[in-house]
Amino acid sequence: MSTFKAPKGTYDLIPPDSATYLAVREAIAAPLRNSGYGYIETPGFENVELFARGVGESTDIVTKEMYAFETKGGDRLALRPEGTASVLRAALEASLHKSGNLPVKLWYSGSYYRYERPQKGRYRHFSQVGAEAIGAEDPALDAELIILADQAYRSLGLRNFRILLNSLGDKECRPVYRTALQEFLHGLDLDEDTRRRVDINPLRVLDDKRESVQKQLTGAPLLRDYLCDACKAYHEEVRELITAAGVSFEDDPKLVRGLDYYTRTTFEFVHDGLGSQSAVGGGGRYDGLSEMIGGPALPSVGWALGVDRTVLALEAEGVELDIPSTTSVYAVPLGEEARRVLFAKVTDLRKVGIAADFAYGGKGLKGAMKNANRSGARYAIVAGERDLAEGVVQLKDMESGEQTAVGVNEIVAELEARLG
Repeated sequence: MSTFKAPKGTYDLIPPDSATYLAVREAIAAPLRNSGYGYIETPGFENVELFARGVGESTDIVTKEMYAFETKGGDRLALRPEGTASVLRAALEASLHKSGNLPVKLWYSGSYYRYERPQKGRYRHFSQVGAEAIGAEDPALDAELIILADQAYRSLGLRNFRILLNSLGDKECRPVYRTALQEFLHGLDLDEDTRRRVDINPLRVLDDKRESVQKQLTGAPLLRDYLCDACKAYHEEVRELITAAGVSFEDDPKLVRGLDYYTRTTFEFVHDGLGSQSAVGGGGRYDGLSEMIGGPALPSVGWALGVDRTVLALEAEGVELDIPSTTSVYAVPLGEEARRVLFAKVTDLRKVGIAADFAYGGKGLKGAMKNANRSGARYAIVAGERDLAEGVVQLKDMESGEQTAVGVNEIVAELEARLG
């Protein structure tokens, strides 16, 4: 056994469980690829200031959870704690917004890092699939992304999730609400750190999960009561479009999410089978983020869905994904000549798209057939000297046990016909 272990709060994805994670990623990405979103991949680390400006200096992510370090050259970098700021930075750097085809629609998949107290559903290294629509202010885009996430979850077989929806207003109406909220919060019994947060970003206090804080928030002013007419109309159209698509949601006037860049539409996907870590994904509109990181005005909207928590949600509902076996055909050679011939046939099978594996290591028939069973293969090809002398191999159906002699030169075509 190795003397090394995975760092605290992280995990390794290994077969067969890793197949479930791959299937979840694929299911989330499929509706996006079908809706005009192109794939983007960004570095695992960025300039610290990108997240400090974009995510927000008052957020727990930046103040407590970000892995920041200084390089030998003196650069201040951070492992990415979320995806939106990186994707927007990359889009701006590549001038994708100048192509004339707005919005720029992008999707991504990768690992993210936050220094948190490890617990089930909350890790220091986690996986997300995300989507961003950059450069257009349109309620239909907000609705599209919510509908696509709902579609992805339902395609996996999930049913017991809820969509929480709110509007955070814009630069016109939020300052009025901010003042009213600060006045309310200054009258509460809060610790020094929370009082500092009230002065920097009072909405952050609404997102505080501590019971001692939450019980004092009863009667706090609600943003929906301060929305300007434009934000009210925008939010109502988002709600109407989602409803018309048959997607259910719940209005949550206290939903603010954990990042400072959100404006107007904000939403969260929660699953009640996950305990305290109930959020499986979420997102919203971030119309001012581009300007925060030095770009032009580019109203945008996006989301990120947690692969780890989606897998936990599937387990909570008892949903088992139909994951095909990684191997369809397993070749078992008996003797050196059979080893040479069957290895060539395995290569030929792979060339025509049939998943095939081989009994490596010179095992005997019994041990090799055990491996064939463990591989999940539908068929086994077995051949010894006598078979090859007759110009055939034995094709065994691993489900029925039926065995048939097939010509060496016909085996690839026979398996193509049988496996469709």
